[in-house]
Amino acid sequence: MTEAAIATPLTPFERLGGHATMAAIADRFYTLIETDPAYAQVRAMHGPDLTPIKASLASFLAGWSGGPRDWFTQRPGRCMMSIHAAYAISPVAARQWAEAMDRTITDIAPPDGQLADTMRQLLSDMALAMGR
Repeated sequence: MTEAAIATPLTPFERLGGHATMAAIADRFYTLIETDPAYAQVRAMHGPDLTPIKASLASFLAGWSGGPRDWFTQRPGRCMMSIHAAYAISPVAARQWAEAMDRTITDIAPPDGQLADTMRQLLSDMALAMGR
């Protein structure tokens, strides 16, 4: 068997569509947060300019899904849970975040639907765990 015949398995990042999909998810998510009153509590937790947080979310999702780990390299020893621990995130806000992300992933429809469903569930679980 030649080296070329041994295929490297695709990472979830690649199966979901790479940087383009992660950027589309971040953009759609924060567009929903900014424009849909159903997510008012989540919107109120952010500053007026959502541009930096969109880029941060896209970078986080890339590293979290097996792509470039820039987000994690720039924040050694930090994770989403530790970063958000300082904020009082209500169960309502946590549900709003999870619902907005669910809508976002549905709207973006990453190429690997089964993996997208797993992503949706894991991110929802993470968000709901932050609500207290």
